[in-house]
Amino acid sequence: MTDDLRSPRTAPSALSGRAVTAGYRGVAVVDAASLDIRHGQVTALVGPNGSGKSTLLRTLARLHRPDSGEVLLGPADTDASDSVHPARALSGKEFACRVSLLGQHRPTPGGLLVRDVVAFGRHPHRGRWRSGDPDGPRAVEHAMEVTGTTAMADRAVDELSGGELQRVWLATCLAQDTDVLLLDEPTNHLDLRYQVEVQDLMRDLAVEHGVAVGVVLHDLVHAAEVADEVVLLHDRRVLAVGTPDAVLTEANLTTAYGIPVRVSADPTTGALSLRPVGRHTRVA
Repeated sequence: MTDDLRSPRTAPSALSGRAVTAGYRGVAVVDAASLDIRHGQVTALVGPNGSGKSTLLRTLARLHRPDSGEVLLGPADTDASDSVHPARALSGKEFACRVSLLGQHRPTPGGLLVRDVVAFGRHPHRGRWRSGDPDGPRAVEHAMEVTGTTAMADRAVDELSGGELQRVWLATCLAQDTDVLLLDEPTNHLDLRYQVEVQDLMRDLAVEHGVAVGVVLHDLVHAAEVADEVVLLHDRRVLAVGTPDAVLTEANLTTAYGIPVRVSADPTTGALSLRPVGRHTRVA
């Protein structure tokens, strides 16, 4: 299933969680989870609703404080010599220059053009009074180009469709120009064309630019297609970590989702096919 461009698991970790437990009002949503988001690699977090995927991603992004365990930030790139250190040791601005997050829920700002919203991503790189960011215009234009939002640059964001707005927020994250990109269900509200283009973009960022991409996905086929490594969560814990074909097995998925799941691989391409089996499923 894994193509020749996929990164080895030995790639350096850019962001990691070590025995992370996190929850709300004293109730654990994620329990003792450990994982690595590696340079030049796409890591997909999958699992049923309520398994803790989004909470774990938000904890890695420092938007949610862990109850125990630690979030660690690795070297800025594969050639850097700086050591691993706690993410909490960085200032908010320093962290935002290394890690960007596209969450599920973002407000729709009124009275702003697309170009202005994408430029928000440059905030961590600016000094006072929006100064000192010579790379800003290039980064904004590039982010709009790769997300297909250039043609709408001068449109008001509150006039966009849900799919168009999703691409604008993705462009904002790319304009932030970090070495770690975290995405929570980035293909929500997108039609088939842009679902595929977002998946291609994740692969391009990892393979061509060495970005460490961590993404929460509900669609297991998408995860199998895009990921170098899959983290499967079940009952608040990490059930399995590894390559897609090692993790997305009938046994693991049946355990995680509580229904039979049939998994097969194309004999020519190795692409995985996953089929949940319900009471009315026609079984060959």
